[in-house]
Amino acid sequence: MTGAGLSAFYASEWAIAERAELLCDVARELLEHDRRALATAVRDRVGDFGSRASDLRRHAVNRAIADEIADVRDDPVGARLDELIVVEPIEIAFDDGRTFRLPYEFLRVYSPSAEVRGHGPGQEVLQTGKQSVEIRSLEAVGSYAVQPLFSDGHGTGIYSWDYLYELGESQEKLWSEYLARLKAAGASR
Repeated sequence: MTGAGLSAFYASEWAIAERAELLCDVARELLEHDRRALATAVRDRVGDFGSRASDLRRHAVNRAIADEIADVRDDPVGARLDELIVVEPIEIAFDDGRTFRLPYEFLRVYSPSAEVRGHGPGQEVLQTGKQSVEIRSLEAVGSYAVQPLFSDGHGTGIYSWDYLYELGESQEKLWSEYLARLKAAGASR
């Protein structure tokens, strides 16, 4: 490659890096503001620079979110927080190659908190009216779990990586059970 070609190449890489940095700033805003409005802002402000740039931007968003939450790469299950995308549904990739997409409503109604599970068998509380719930923030709990704050104010559930993996594996079954309990109670999502 000639000197001029190298300059053009590095200028192009620099532009992509600047866009990725901008996306990191937007991702930080995403943690503090309405995620849907900012998702549109990301598309509008960053634009489309091809698939390679798109991959860089996706990585930049994930990295910014991961940096804001914590570095949890040594967890026993092998979840990679840098693969956690805080848009609905939440997508979590595990080191064994499994990836799960967990909607906010599903996470809310299966919160591991005492408010939902009760303090023992038979004390579970059916969660109703959670169809439009959102996750406002997500905090790391050591290197073993995350704790979301939902838009309905619920924030006491600590989701271990093991529990998130179980939810992902059993999502279809658990969701069917939840809908059946709602129907039996004459309640709605």
